Amino acid sequence: MKINKKYFISVAGNIGSGKSSLTRLVSEKLGWIPYYESVQNNPYLKDFYAKMKRWSFQLQVYFLSHRFRTHKEIINSKKSVIQDRSIYEDVEIFARNLYLMGRMERRDYNNYRNLFHEMVDYLKPPDLIVYLKANVNTLMNQIKSRGREFEKGIERAYLERLNRSYGQWISSYKLGKVLIIDSNKLDFVYDKEHFDFILNKIKKALR
Repeated sequence: MKINKKYFISVAGNIGSGKSSLTRLVSEKLGWIPYYESVQNNPYLKDFYAKMKRWSFQLQVYFLSHRFRTHKEIINSKKSVIQDRSIYEDVEIFARNLYLMGRMERRDYNNYRNLFHEMVDYLKPPDLIVYLKANVNTLMNQIKSRGREFEKGIERAYLERLNRSYGQWISSYKLGKVLIIDSNKLDFVYDKEHFDFILNKIKKALR
């Protein structure tokens, strides 16, 4: 890594994979600006998990708007940045799965994809995507341990489909570098050696 160079990293991964925690830890260690996914103040998330088909389009448009605004701020920033979830995951993972599961109408999905592609044409992609790969058992345990009320109804099948889509997306991603971290046996939040292992991988990927 070059000390004076500005870096832009996005941490990708399924629900419960540890993206926010890794974003926080890396930002604290390297002095980078963290950008987090809008979860606690999201006006649609609770309704979405209760009735996915009814609220899927509204939720995805909210996330797209939030992440587009965040991505523009990151590009204009003069400091290095680490972001919790990229804008690309919205269309390639979440909206796509909702459509395939019959929980988003075709016209809404096509409308959403068209909007997404118009927006991202104006954006510079991250220097590095760090993908936290975790199996569904790991995801379910971590979702349960953080105890968010609105996440209690998340179905195992939903996480499984998301994992498959993540694998397809990562294998075909061509916009920049990708670092895949198998996080099933890593406790990087409480084990400093595990965190240092990931941090060294990130530094090496950025060289």
